[in-house]
Amino acid sequence: MTELLSFAELFGVGIGVGLVGALLGIGGGLIMVPLFMLTMMTPNGSTFQTVQQVIGTSLFGVFLNSVSGTIAYIRQKRVMFRAALPFAAATIPGAFLGSYVTEYFSGPGFSITFGVSLAALGIFMFLKSRSRRATARVEDFDVAHAEFSYTIGITLSFFVGFISSILGIGGGVVHVPMMVFILGFPAQIAVATSTFVLMVSSVIGVASHAMLGHIVWTAAVAVGCGAFVGAQFGAKIAKKIRPSWIVILLSAIMVLLGCELFWRGVSA
Repeated sequence: MTELLSFAELFGVGIGVGLVGALLGIGGGLIMVPLFMLTMMTPNGSTFQTVQQVIGTSLFGVFLNSVSGTIAYIRQKRVMFRAALPFAAATIPGAFLGSYVTEYFSGPGFSITFGVSLAALGIFMFLKSRSRRATARVEDFDVAHAEFSYTIGITLSFFVGFISSILGIGGGVVHVPMMVFILGFPAQIAVATSTFVLMVSSVIGVASHAMLGHIVWTAAVAVGCGAFVGAQFGAKIAKKIRPSWIVILLSAIMVLLGCELFWRGVSA
């Protein structure tokens, strides 16, 4: 009975994570990882024994979340494949490089610096939430022919992969504002495109963690199935919500994550 209850609880968590992840294009790992570590990892729980298991299991949930979200956004014709494919490809070498140099960048000083920067960027986004780019409508944007800088997009995507690998955070929290404020994508197009990028990039991470035995499959299936369902609701809400609200919600997530990284650094 306890195991059944735990499965149901994780499924419910997955629905919530999937909804928020698909709505904002952030995957949901930044919600699952701290939640699992605080409630289900030794000594507070027995489901997870190591941080690697937490990350591997969370990443499986991110993968199913992004698969479901991508399916929904493709149906809505909001995934900008001309950007999504090269951006996804660019995150891969960035992630590989980050994994090799993580020991040089993962110290307290780096966490504090990046945390402050991320929180400041979140505040900037909130202040700009009524700007022309933050309120741009999908109806006024031509997905097939809109011009944008491939060079800037690919370079920043490489950086997203690099940072994600070092800090263990989802790249969407950086990718979405980059596409909105630098490349000029409407918020809903940025979210949909980021979700596709997450789907592609998370495949490699899931495969790696699975081969290393870092995935607790009962928990992964429960939270993953919930995330798959939740992502459908998130995509439906994203279709109807004002673009500025997506920017505001994402800015709040960025400030909270920035504070968490800052605290991680000062507590080390």
